[in-house]
Amino acid sequence: MDSPQSKTARWFADEVHPHAASLRAYLRGAFPGVRDVEDVVQESYLRIWRAQARGSVASARHFLFRVARNLALDLVRRDHRAPVRAAGDLAALDAADEAPSARAAAETAERVALLAAALDALSPRHREVVILCKLQARSHREAATLLGISEKTVAEHLYRAVHRLGEELQRRGVESFGR
Repeated sequence: MDSPQSKTARWFADEVHPHAASLRAYLRGAFPGVRDVEDVVQESYLRIWRAQARGSVASARHFLFRVARNLALDLVRRDHRAPVRAAGDLAALDAADEAPSARAAAETAERVALLAAALDALSPRHREVVILCKLQARSHREAATLLGISEKTVAEHLYRAVHRLGEELQRRGVESFGR
């Protein structure tokens, strides 16, 4: 006979974990101001685990997305309420002005827009792998664990995604994306 915890673990693997990718995509799209989507996802997992242990989850997907939405909203509200602290006499600080020129800032913004458009042209799975491995600098092993796929599959997705990104950037008139 299965223990209550092993039943909850099986339920989690069957009913909750399959929604991981769509939950991350939803949070990134709906709450771009949330800096660490992974923290929201992990806290959502913890809360749904506890709720299921109490037997109060009727629909795993609905509950998971509702909890994640509420957590993300709380983070956004907290960021907006954060007080601004006085820094004292800024003129007395010995700080060099390292702000980029208007031209450099415009070029960077254009490059970011082109990259974002090229990323949007990828399949959702390829986009996830690129974001995890290239933008968040996670290892193939970490990405594989997060996505529930093998490291070899992550490497294959990454290879194909980078190739397609290059093609998409060339299609948009970008010869070289590096500095």
